[in-house]
Amino acid sequence: MALEKLRARRSHADSVKTRSTDMASVKPQHVRRHHGESSESALDEVVVEEPLEIRVSGETLATTMRTPGHDRELAVGFLLAEGVFAGRDDIAAVAHCGRTGDESRRNVIEVTPSPGFAWVHPAERSTRRGTITTSACGVCGRISVDDLMERCTPVGPSEPLRPTAIRRALASLSEHQPIFARTGGCHMAALFTADGEFLLGHEDVGRHNAVDKVVGAYVLQGGVRAALASAFLVVSGRTSFEIVQKAVAAGIGAVVGVSAPSSLAIDVAVRGGVTLVGFARGERCVVYAGALADDDLAAAE
Repeated sequence: MALEKLRARRSHADSVKTRSTDMASVKPQHVRRHHGESSESALDEVVVEEPLEIRVSGETLATTMRTPGHDRELAVGFLLAEGVFAGRDDIAAVAHCGRTGDESRRNVIEVTPSPGFAWVHPAERSTRRGTITTSACGVCGRISVDDLMERCTPVGPSEPLRPTAIRRALASLSEHQPIFARTGGCHMAALFTADGEFLLGHEDVGRHNAVDKVVGAYVLQGGVRAALASAFLVVSGRTSFEIVQKAVAAGIGAVVGVSAPSSLAIDVAVRGGVTLVGFARGERCVVYAGALADDDLAAAE
């Protein structure tokens, strides 16, 4: 039985690996595998991590370490979370900048505001913000939740999240992780409807980048903010402050993590009116903020 389960998992992983991934996201790597006293050389695959410089009107706002691919979405999601833009109408264009053929071109992206839009640098909005430059952290320098709540309207109250929707979402999550299936080295963020139906998802070496890519993709596709109040975000790993911060800024009604949230993430969820669920695995989950629907609550306990 154990062997059959192992074969089934391998078959599923192989099917996910064959799905399309950005060639810049994965890199071949020669390794040596050890098992007990034996070892062998092999060709493996690892997830790529490179810096991305985000500019607005020629001014550098952030440099974040990310997995190349869907950089336009990442930049838009990041800038929306920072309050630089309020929506798609504020943005005229998003494109990599630099000379064609320059290898570093893919690591610099320029966002051009719409004509007449007067954007304000985040550092000029609050003296409490030390810097917007980040490295594997979405909000380094932010001292308190007050900065966020000053510019974001609370999302809730919204319809309680149903445990059956959470379980449905979790069951389908691995079907949308081709980079993880190939490398085992990246995070996943995905947006689901209130019924647990998959809308879109992205992977990245940084969980906050994956969330930015999801939000940015939704906005660039013409998604309406109001509709996100009834949707929920699922993230792999722990749920930290920046994850919930981005959900509140985007107007997402609930965040579900497969691991634990931090204390500050809970504080943000409470103040932002976002339902926060952790340790969502199989039939179980833990609610840290908000509430689940009563109709099938017992099934989640």
